[in-house]
Amino acid sequence: MLTILASLLGFLGSAFPEFIKIWKDRSDKQHELILLKMQMEHQAQGHTERLAEINANADIAESAAIYKTYATNITWVDALNGTVRPVIAYSFFLLYAGVKILQYNANMPWLLWTEEDQAIFAGIISFYYGQRAMNKIRGGK
Repeated sequence: MLTILASLLGFLGSAFPEFIKIWKDRSDKQHELILLKMQMEHQAQGHTERLAEINANADIAESAAIYKTYATNITWVDALNGTVRPVIAYSFFLLYAGVKILQYNANMPWLLWTEEDQAIFAGIISFYYGQRAMNKIRGGK
């Protein structure tokens, strides 16, 4: 039962970023509707040139915010920033493997593949396959 729950949570966990994107897209569209209403009011008042300038500046600012990267142009900082997730993942895997090896060496083989281990494994695998499925749905990589 715990394995099924972990699989379900892993799959839903991989879909969570997609839900955030949908929510963000919805709020962006609401924001665009507000901007559109403001544009119509300004055009009705005869300020179309000023409105065009404001919209152009907003588009430039939005594009700059969207395409802004987290690069610091400091080589070692950027390299370290790119290794955080893999180092943490490998560290936890090595820690997990070390605990299992110690359990095996301590003559406790019944602790090597418990229900909790199955749940952890199922959650991780479900997350990655769910992430791949979401990428395919999105038309991504």
